[in-house]
Amino acid sequence: MRAALGLARRGLGNTWPNPAVGCVLVNNGQVVGRGWTQPGGRPHAETEALARAGASAQGATAYVTLEPCSHWGRTPPCCDALIRAGIKRVVVAAGDPDSRVDGRGLARLREAGVVVETGLFQAEAVALNAGFSRRVTLGRPVVLLKLATTLDGRIATARGESKWITGPEARRAAHALRARHDAMLVGSGTVLADDPDLTCRLPGMARVPLARVVADARLRTPLSARLVQTARSLPSWIATATGHKPAELAPYQQAGVEMLTVPRGKLAGLDLAALLATLAQRGITRVMAEGGAGIAAGLLRDGLVDRIAWFHAPGVMGGDGLAAVQPLPLAMLSAMPRFRRVASRPLGVDWLTEFEREDP
Repeated sequence: MRAALGLARRGLGNTWPNPAVGCVLVNNGQVVGRGWTQPGGRPHAETEALARAGASAQGATAYVTLEPCSHWGRTPPCCDALIRAGIKRVVVAAGDPDSRVDGRGLARLREAGVVVETGLFQAEAVALNAGFSRRVTLGRPVVLLKLATTLDGRIATARGESKWITGPEARRAAHALRARHDAMLVGSGTVLADDPDLTCRLPGMARVPLARVVADARLRTPLSARLVQTARSLPSWIATATGHKPAELAPYQQAGVEMLTVPRGKLAGLDLAALLATLAQRGITRVMAEGGAGIAAGLLRDGLVDRIAWFHAPGVMGGDGLAAVQPLPLAMLSAMPRFRRVASRPLGVDWLTEFEREDP
């Protein structure tokens, strides 16, 4: 099962709207087939493993990180494929929360005489597919907030200079994080300041293109921005407030940008919870928010940040530098969003510290 979980992680960021699943087939003490969900969500992990095993699947045990599907989608049910292949035992880490499955896959396997065991490394499997689970049960993706700051929490000088606060090792790690997410989220201020392309630029990293999302209530994104200019080849979505005239949206749409209409928030900008719900409806399960300070504050204020990846450089900028998070604001200390540290490691001269919400 540990091997199956490792295979499943290969699919993170590549399989949406489907979960990232791993499967290992064992017969007479030997691994005879391995598979993981392929880019775009199909073929499924079980199908891949069975294809590699061939006739050796007869009488084997299947270790699967998520309950095999039992419904027809774009592919036949995986539980039927396991039954036809002669699998005698299926060990499942976690159930599938999708209402079309949710126990039905396990029931079908048992009805066919397959021995079914559940719960092995369940916590690890649930955490791995937390984005998929939240999309189908809560209607929103998991959100990672990425921050790259000085020790005193600054992201740029007073003049806006920010390249580069962290070193090359940290920047490579940030791109690796991008590769494990379905979508990148930035505010229009970041587009105006940095003109990012928001792609994963790790050598040899073949992946499903990230959906690049700009929260832009006032339509400030220039038509000359990289995100707009490359929209025909890479997914570019601009989320803006209701009320814009069709003529204002048309130039973006003609460039290939998909326009998303979202209600305004309580404060300035967009209703970020509504934006995340809109992304979930399009199949997005894992969002990485990379800036700027307004987006960070909005997500934190509304309790929408599930994890934080904080890249901190060993330098101090001072109070005139730009803060990583705009005012929330907080009337009481008890209202402060709190997180628990789950990992920390050096990256060249910098450090990456990862946090989870205390009340996920």
